[in-house]
Amino acid sequence: MPYTAHPTAVIDEGCTIGEGTRIWHFSHLMPGCVIGERCNIGQNVVVSPGVKLGNNVKVQNNVSIYTGVECEEDVFLGPSCVFTNVINPRSAVARRDQYLRTLVKKGASIGANATIICGHDIGRFAFIGAGAVVTKEVPDYALVIGNPAKQTGWMSEFGHKLKFNDAGEAECPESGQRYELKSGRVTRIA
Repeated sequence: MPYTAHPTAVIDEGCTIGEGTRIWHFSHLMPGCVIGERCNIGQNVVVSPGVKLGNNVKVQNNVSIYTGVECEEDVFLGPSCVFTNVINPRSAVARRDQYLRTLVKKGASIGANATIICGHDIGRFAFIGAGAVVTKEVPDYALVIGNPAKQTGWMSEFGHKLKFNDAGEAECPESGQRYELKSGRVTRIA
C-alpha cells in the first residue's frame, strides 16, 4: 500500500490515493475521489465523490470536502473550514445535478472555520483568514478576512503580508521573493 491510513479510517472502493499520503482517525474517503501524493488527511475528514486533491495538500481536522471541490497542489485547508456545493439547499428538493464547482488554486491557504460558498475560485497563494466567509472570487495572492470576506492586502508565497512601495513593488521578508502590484493584480517577479 503506497499510503498509510489509521485503522478507523473508511476508504471506499474506487478511491485513488497517491504515494506517501497519510489518512488519520475517523476520516472517510468516498468512491471516485482522487488524492494526490504526500497529502495529509487529518482526523474526522470527509472527502466526497469526485473531489480532487493535488499533491501535498494538507487537510486539517473536521473538514468536509464536498463534490464539486478541486484543490491544486500545496493547498492548506485549516481546521473545520467549510465548503458548500449547492447555492440554495433545501432538504425536500434534490439538487445533486446542480453542484457548483469550486477551485482552490496552487498554494492557497484557507484558515480555521472559514466558509467557502460554492462556485467561487480561490486564487494561487491566496490567504483566507480564520472565520472568513468567501462569497466571491479571490484573486491570486489576495488576503481576505471577515464576513463577508473582504480583501485587506496581499500575501507572499511564504505567507507574509506584502508591503508595496510607491513603485508597486514588495519583497517577502522570509524568502526575498519580489512581487509587483499592477492594475490591481500581484505577480511574482523574482
